[in-house]
Amino acid sequence: MPVADKPGVLHRPAWLKIRLKTGTGFRQTKSVLTHQKLATVCEEARCPNIYECWGRKTATIMILGDTCTRACGFCAVKTGRPANADQAEPFRTAMAVKEMGLKHVVITSVDRDDLKNDFGAEIWARTIEMIHEHVGNCTVEVLTPDFQGHLPALLKIFRAAPEVFSHNVECIERISKIVRPQSDWQRSKFVLKTAKEAGMVTKSGMMVGLGETDDEVLALMKEMADLNVDIFTIGQYLQPTKSHLPVERFVHPDTFRMYKEEGIKSGLKIVESGPLVRSSYHADEQIKLLTKPGN
Repeated sequence: MPVADKPGVLHRPAWLKIRLKTGTGFRQTKSVLTHQKLATVCEEARCPNIYECWGRKTATIMILGDTCTRACGFCAVKTGRPANADQAEPFRTAMAVKEMGLKHVVITSVDRDDLKNDFGAEIWARTIEMIHEHVGNCTVEVLTPDFQGHLPALLKIFRAAPEVFSHNVECIERISKIVRPQSDWQRSKFVLKTAKEAGMVTKSGMMVGLGETDDEVLALMKEMADLNVDIFTIGQYLQPTKSHLPVERFVHPDTFRMYKEEGIKSGLKIVESGPLVRSSYHADEQIKLLTKPGN
């Protein structure tokens, strides 16, 4: 296990080292996104898999700007007063997806609690519809905020018919108010439950290393399975800056493998579990597994 230089400060273990590889695929993906003036959670949230995913010409596009109205203790996306919603963004997003030749795309967004009418759901729905219209062979996965549990906003997303609906619980309920004080764990459960009742393929995820126990992780997965969540992701929390929540522990890869095994036993169809796993990691492969005959 990693050794602390001083209390509360841990060395990052060898299994969390990231390979920096900026090949042709990475450069082409960056060029398209820059040309279309689109933000990505890959960059804004400092995702450790950006080199692998962009190298495979996959990306998680972040709509509704790059400024969030919430200030979660784990997240590197900047917070503040966002700019007005860009009405041309759905079309530009579709054009980027088409130019990159994607077969599966993940769309996410900042929280837009300032947009009181629908919290940005209309832009969300139009983005999904534009991709389906202009890139007919591309499946769409959405990783949404909670829209403050506003049912009309959620229904707009469901009617746009994304192939996968994802919303992260992020952590166990016991520490949720510390990790994301402006969100609500039960509200996140409501979002996932409502999506499943609407016929969506559902997905959620969490980070470990924020103060949870292994037993609490297993209990959370059982709770997700009881909500009929199809896909669940678990990854190691990494502190983006010194002003964010500290890492409480680094979880060994063997423990991540145990999480996966127990999650499948609990009834989840797919569990993506590993130190560097993030919400959208291997999302294109997950949709293929779920659409195989017999699943």
